[in-house]
Amino acid sequence: MDAFLNKVKQLSSFFNIIAGISITFVMLLTVTDVILRTFKRPIVGTYELVAFSGALVIAFAIPLTSWFRGHIFVDFFVLKMPQKVQTVFHLFTRVLGIGLFFLIAWNLVKVGMNLQKTGEVSPTLQLPFYYVAYAVAICCFVQCVVMLCDMVKIFGGKYE
Repeated sequence: MDAFLNKVKQLSSFFNIIAGISITFVMLLTVTDVILRTFKRPIVGTYELVAFSGALVIAFAIPLTSWFRGHIFVDFFVLKMPQKVQTVFHLFTRVLGIGLFFLIAWNLVKVGMNLQKTGEVSPTLQLPFYYVAYAVAICCFVQCVVMLCDMVKIFGGKYE
């Protein structure tokens, strides 16, 4: 089971690298566009590229953030409960999270298929939208696996 957990962590880390590259791209593109605008030479399609990249930044950062529980945690009341109740609570919230992210991923796949079928593209650069929908869906599926790993850690007594 440790090998599976390590593979999921490695995949989440790889996704985080993609998020880092995307945010760096957004930063460089924005700075370059601002500088070029002073010379009346803006970069065409900057808004679209920043929007697409922003979606990728958020989606690809979710699995590793969740792995390290780097999100906001409000567990004031949970910590006051007995350990068994805390365990049940953590398992229940992970099951709900898996259900939520699975529904999001499934619907994004359906949206992506619809966008692909209709040929929907961005107005300026004519970039297809469905690539982003599929990428975010993949990240949501990986998030489901990360939450499943949380459950494995809870059952194994390795959950901090």
